Amino acid sequence: MESAIPKHLECPRTRQRRIPDDYTPPFPATVARFKPTVKRVVMAYFGVQYRGTPSPAAAAQALKAIADAFAADQGPSHWDRAHCVDQAGFTNVISIGYWDDPAVFDAWFAARGASWTHGDTGTGIGTFVEILRPAMERFETLFSGDTPEGIAAVADRLSDEVQEHAYWGGARDRIPLSQTDALAPAGMPRVTVDGLRQRVTPHENVCLIRSGQDWTATADEERRMYLQDVEPVLRAGMDFLRDEGAQVGCFANRYMMVVDSNGREIEKSFGMSWWKSLAALERWAESHPTHVAIFGAAMKYLGTLGPAAKLKLYHEVTVAAAGEQFFEYFNCHPKTGMLGAVG
Repeated sequence: MESAIPKHLECPRTRQRRIPDDYTPPFPATVARFKPTVKRVVMAYFGVQYRGTPSPAAAAQALKAIADAFAADQGPSHWDRAHCVDQAGFTNVISIGYWDDPAVFDAWFAARGASWTHGDTGTGIGTFVEILRPAMERFETLFSGDTPEGIAAVADRLSDEVQEHAYWGGARDRIPLSQTDALAPAGMPRVTVDGLRQRVTPHENVCLIRSGQDWTATADEERRMYLQDVEPVLRAGMDFLRDEGAQVGCFANRYMMVVDSNGREIEKSFGMSWWKSLAALERWAESHPTHVAIFGAAMKYLGTLGPAAKLKLYHEVTVAAAGEQFFEYFNCHPKTGMLGAVG
């Protein structure tokens, strides 16, 4: 069994893990492995926001435009799309691109992405971009299955089984920088307003989690268990963070359904949330009744099915330096994304 932290990012610890050296997790999990030459990645969220059904023609045009831009030279090595309805009743459709070379992203963004939030108010839609470009020391991943999702789709491979998981605090222990740094927040976010365009200047060590589920391979009783026993509890927790998350340090939460190239939902979902800090996320996960319920439902599910379970789970957690973040919103309501941190 190997450490979740790759060899080339290991260093003498000044902050201890929550587990002893001889800890053995109760079930296997893996993490994404990148080539040592990769020093930084880019996670870029391009959103369209509108109210009502069906979506306005302008939204469809914008979604086609970003798909075409992603397909162009220097576009992302991997991208996916998902949608949700937020706390204000607006539909948000987000196209998420991943790069393992910031220089390539910068060239692409200058040519094809920078105008995303320079829209026309006459279209009736809002647009936003939320970008993280973390150093490799500042994020971690975890997978129960063998299918990479999110940033792991641009990694070199998945690891063998790792030790640091299935206990409270495992996400922190998998982040290389946590070996020597508390990853504590510092400063306050602020917003700059230019007409209908708003740019958020974030504080140090904002935390992003994308935590997903894939039930494509489930069948019969397992599918029933997930959809009737687990998913409603998960949804209740996601709704709490969406509607009342500010009280626990969550600036914004989106419970996203993944869609295909035609906009149809597939059997994948993920929660995506912005947090004041990793510590705030940890406190909610460890002690809040909504997450305790999620954890209990998941453990009952996995305990019943054991190794035969076909449900695939994953997540990625990033703790970004202030200079690694970019947030801009055009014609969006005031609780959209990181605007919730300054509203």
